[in-house]
This record gives sequence, C-alpha cells and structure tokens, in this order.
Amino acid sequence: MAEAGPTSRAPRSAQEKRRRSRGVTLFIRDIVVIFLAAIIISVGIKTFLIRSFYIPSGSMENTLQINDRIIVNQLVPGVVALERGDVVVFRDPGGWLPTAPTVQVNPVEGAIDWVLTTVGLSVSDSNDHLIKRVIGLPGDTVACCNPVGQMEVNGVPLDEPYLKLPEGTLKVSGDDFSVTVPERSLWVMGDNRYSSKDSRYNTDTPTGGFVPIDHLVGRAFVITWPTTNWSWLDNYPETFRGVGNESD
Repeated sequence: MAEAGPTSRAPRSAQEKRRRSRGVTLFIRDIVVIFLAAIIISVGIKTFLIRSFYIPSGSMENTLQINDRIIVNQLVPGVVALERGDVVVFRDPGGWLPTAPTVQVNPVEGAIDWVLTTVGLSVSDSNDHLIKRVIGLPGDTVACCNPVGQMEVNGVPLDEPYLKLPEGTLKVSGDDFSVTVPERSLWVMGDNRYSSKDSRYNTDTPTGGFVPIDHLVGRAFVITWPTTNWSWLDNYPETFRGVGNESD
C-alpha cells in the first residue's frame, strides 16, 4: 500500500491542472464576452438614446460655458416632441461653420479615438456640430425687436431670462428681422445674443438661416462636466407660453 501513494496522486494532480487551465479559459472567455457586450450596449445607447458633446464656443453663455460637457437626448424629436426653448445640437446645415483644416492623425491614435467615439467616451466630432436654443418652430413668425427691445413669436413678446446681453443693452438682438419658419425647419439663436453666429447671420447660406429638423442630433438636457457646472438645462416653458400656432 505504501508504494501506491505516488501513483494515485499523479492522476489527481493532472486533473487539478486541467481544472485550473479550464477555469482560466472560462474566466478569459467571460471577460471577453462582458467586454463585447459592454461595447454593443454602449454603441446602442450612443446610436439611439444619448450622446456626449463638449461646448467649443461662448455662443450659449451663460447657460453653457466653453468646454462644458453635455448629454444629448437623441429621442428628440423622433420620439419626444421638440419644443420652443429647447437647447439643441445639430449638424451644420451648410455654411455655418468654417471649413476645418485637415489634420494628420497617427493611425494608432486615430483608431483609439474612433473606438472611444463609437462607444461614446470621446467627443471628437463636437467641432462639426452647433448648439443653439430653439426660438421658432415650423409656421412661427419670429420678429425683433418690438419698441421695448423684445423678441416676438407670433406677435407675443418674450421675456427671456436666459439671455446674456452687453451691460446697459435692452434690445435682445443687435439686428432687426422678421421671418416665418418653413415646414420641417427651425429658427435657432444663441443665449449670448450679441456673440452668436446663429440663424440671424446665416441667411445667405443654402437653408436661409433655418435649420432643417432632420439635421438635429437631439436636445441637450444636462451639463455633466465640470461638476461645478452640473445642472439640468431648462427650456423655459413660461417664456413661450401662449405663442403656439396651428402647426404645433
């Protein structure tokens, strides 16, 4: 019996090694599956639900500061209705942004950035988009300025508490205008009203300053970074109360 000990332990040792090896293989497999599932879920969320952007300019001050990061609800306007006062992100309708110079990117860095953008962890395309506040919906007549310097939508004057105006200025726009918003389009303006190249200053572009609704990425609803600026983004329903028209 004494001689049988080493012989009986050898098979058990081999079995333990196989079990450990199988355990490591299963662990690696589970990690890969979890990683792939996380990517698929992240891509799905970014594609259909929300996206992150950063703010590259001061046109929406003081609502948004330069380099703020925001989350955009992509269900607006496809599933959730678009409203006056919404802060929206949209693709350049053509001619709003200067042509960006071509930048040579290291292939490895480019690939990494592509992956991070795909899963929503990078915001490299923020410079290709704009962010403004919706003032006029399809069919609205937007005009400025009335005798006391206010914007009017369908003849109703707006009290706009979100505006940043130069000290001592009462007029909410430096230029007077009156437009009627076409179907499937929007009239948008920056909150930093005297420092925003918005619908007013793009009337010579192919869309006449209006933003086609199908260019919308979605509605910005929260500032996520820096944490000191964290806040929900309001669309100020009281400001636009009573300005509805038959196309709403």
